[in-house]
Amino acid sequence: MARHNQTGKTGEAMAAGYCTREGFRILHQNWRHGRLEVDIIAEKDGILHFIEVKTRRSAAYGNPEDSVTPKKIRNLMEAAEEFLELYPQWQRIQFDVLAISLPYRQPVEYFFIEDVYL
Repeated sequence: MARHNQTGKTGEAMAAGYCTREGFRILHQNWRHGRLEVDIIAEKDGILHFIEVKTRRSAAYGNPEDSVTPKKIRNLMEAAEEFLELYPQWQRIQFDVLAISLPYRQPVEYFFIEDVYL
């Protein structure tokens, strides 16, 4: 497995732990519908969260959150529409980004960006 793929898998596992510690109830990880994917779908305080996770080992190519493009947000929104077709009971939803930095020999940094939109 390529290093960037392993970094992504490590980040997604860390993201699940972070979300749980922050009081989220994780409903799905890596939920797929066709070509669309949502890294984490979780509930907290009656709100359904669609969470995009980005992980980087260094800032050489920018911070992890910098790689969440408008196209990625549109895909996240499109995936949410498909999810809500299957599970229409949710009244309130939110799109979030969880950026994780894994600097060498330094503490892990989490940056949770709530309620992103285009």
